[in-house]
Amino acid sequence: MRLLVVEDNAALAAQLRVALVDSGFAVDSAADGEEGLFLGETEPYDAVVLDLGLPRLDGLSVLRRWRAGKNSVPVLILTARGSWTDKVEGLNAGADDYLAKPFAMAELVARLNALIRRAHGHAQPEISCGPLLIDTAAQTVTLEGAPVRLTAMEFRLLECLGHHLGQPVSKTHLTEHLYSQDFDRDSNTLEVIVARLRRKLGDTLIETVRGQGYRLSPPP
Repeated sequence: MRLLVVEDNAALAAQLRVALVDSGFAVDSAADGEEGLFLGETEPYDAVVLDLGLPRLDGLSVLRRWRAGKNSVPVLILTARGSWTDKVEGLNAGADDYLAKPFAMAELVARLNALIRRAHGHAQPEISCGPLLIDTAAQTVTLEGAPVRLTAMEFRLLECLGHHLGQPVSKTHLTEHLYSQDFDRDSNTLEVIVARLRRKLGDTLIETVRGQGYRLSPPP
């Protein structure tokens, strides 16, 4: 899953990147509202962490422009402001959730996971596919009850397929949602990761759909 963090405090932005990458996300960053607005309009993200107090263009203006442009990406706003009216204004502008600074990184990660699940129509953190169970919160995978050890990239790809369970997911979509902006995106890497997943999970769960990409679905 790929995130955009729009935060002008360099120290906090660095802490956010480390925590989110450690939690399995690909992360892009913007240090002001104009850069954040541009990235949010031109890159596909699974969720956005958006500070309200930004230079050049404030967070509420960024959010309103995204929503006016029909950009429905889940947005969690960060604010140091204590007034409940600021939080209400953010939610009314189209935010999906908020956190007031200071906050615990574990709570931020949990809230982002919940936003992404809801955006894909999943109320629970577990995605079940026949004998396969993907726990998106704990970042664990079991096959017929036995744990399966995956690398961070293998889990990220499997999770992305799981969020589109039963539907073909194009290689372009996978590439856009698995890698951050500065990552060297080699299309052959996807094929290598899928091959590794099939060795660990069997050949029947991840199907190659000719001309459309890959699909995760339970075996017949």
